[in-house]
Amino acid sequence: MDFPQTPRLPDGPFTLGEALSLGVSRNRLRNREFTGVSRGLYRPASWDFELREAARALSTATPGAWISHTTAAQLHQLILPPWLSESRELHLSKPQNLPGVRRAGILGHTVVALPGEVEATGELRISTPARTWLDLARILPLNDLVCMGDQLIRIPRPEFEGRSTPHTTPAFLREMLGRHRNLQGIVRARAALELMRIGADSGPETLLRLAMLDAGLPEPELQLTLWNRPGGPSADAGYRARRIALQYDGAHHLDELQQRSDRRRDKAFEAAGWTVLVFTQEDVADGFHDAVRLIKKTLQHAWMDPAIASGFAPGR
Repeated sequence: MDFPQTPRLPDGPFTLGEALSLGVSRNRLRNREFTGVSRGLYRPASWDFELREAARALSTATPGAWISHTTAAQLHQLILPPWLSESRELHLSKPQNLPGVRRAGILGHTVVALPGEVEATGELRISTPARTWLDLARILPLNDLVCMGDQLIRIPRPEFEGRSTPHTTPAFLREMLGRHRNLQGIVRARAALELMRIGADSGPETLLRLAMLDAGLPEPELQLTLWNRPGGPSADAGYRARRIALQYDGAHHLDELQQRSDRRRDKAFEAAGWTVLVFTQEDVADGFHDAVRLIKKTLQHAWMDPAIASGFAPGR
């Protein structure tokens, strides 16, 4: 004899419509097995918070709206300062022609989003990385906004990231800023765009460059190759005319195999007569204060050597 099976709901948050479509009654949703999150939105009582599942259910339960701001940045894996990177706040945006978001525990925004600024991934509607950057210009400090912007425009490595094109380009960002002239944060976004550069592979690399500029140092070349052509050893930044290579070795450089590769890289530069300066997370912690002093001192010594300094013009 066959017995009817109990309908199985998703392991994460779900909408009332999803529950009803599976044959789950409203009475069952009222028992201790489930918790009501918001109007028409539920979760299993034992569920451990998972951002993507929470965002998917919220997007599904709110037609016409999309996940945005900090929530979108986390889902896009964009660089955020520590005080935002672990946030569990859920941000939801709606266009101006729809009623505002009124859900418990949800931060709602009414915004103007133009074509190409919101994308769909399955059931999840979310602001694009570029639009997310613009939305966060209102709250992020300038340096953090530049870090995120550098991440958006950098050329990815397909073997590591599964993509070969950047999230966006400086030209597209400039065009987008022109379409939203009255948006809160637009002035800071414009300032960040002027400071953004293609070639920074991490937030600390961007922060190092910004610290150097704040100290009045010449802007370095990014992703500088030893032989001035693709392939072979490269430095995160540096000054070719002065043969100074700057490397930022983050946490993944603690791996033994990576450290061997780093040593080979640095020795290749040194064998060619370069000075190699290596910085770590400790330098990030002090705002690259000591790093900037060391770079300035090294530049002063290099400038003393006419063979190296020939043709070098300080300034940006």
